Amino acid sequence: MTAPPEPRWLTEAEQDAWYAWRRMFPLVNAGIARDLTRDSGLSEADYDVLSVLGSADGHRTRISTLAELLRWSRSRASHQLSRMEQRGILRREEVEGDGRGAEVVLTPDGVSAITEAAPLHVESVRRHLVDVLTPEQLRTLAEVGEALREGLGAPPRA
Repeated sequence: MTAPPEPRWLTEAEQDAWYAWRRMFPLVNAGIARDLTRDSGLSEADYDVLSVLGSADGHRTRISTLAELLRWSRSRASHQLSRMEQRGILRREEVEGDGRGAEVVLTPDGVSAITEAAPLHVESVRRHLVDVLTPEQLRTLAEVGEALREGLGAPPRA
């Protein structure tokens, strides 16, 4: 039996980057999520769904497409959509001519929710991320994000 390969320990620079990520991401994300809930009463998952539907043609998309875009399981999507449907901000509809397919559609209340939440959410993103970084740092962050997304096999950005 052969011995397992020796671990590829992180260099000091790699460890510094890893620790910076681990310390930064939860702080930024928590601040934005806290503001979103305080300002609009929406959760991050609510906002994710509303923003996808808000930019889709006719404010509608197939449930399977939504789940894929958000990188959610069908079960997670179904539970989230049920909660939002109960609050009247979206509804599910059968796809004409396709007995298997269903779409999710924003209701007028859902359109209002995303329309009202978006400016406050953008301001929060600015306060917790954009305005803290220089333009060069923002470009680097975007490049890093794209490299990670591609490296992890995520679908291309919409």
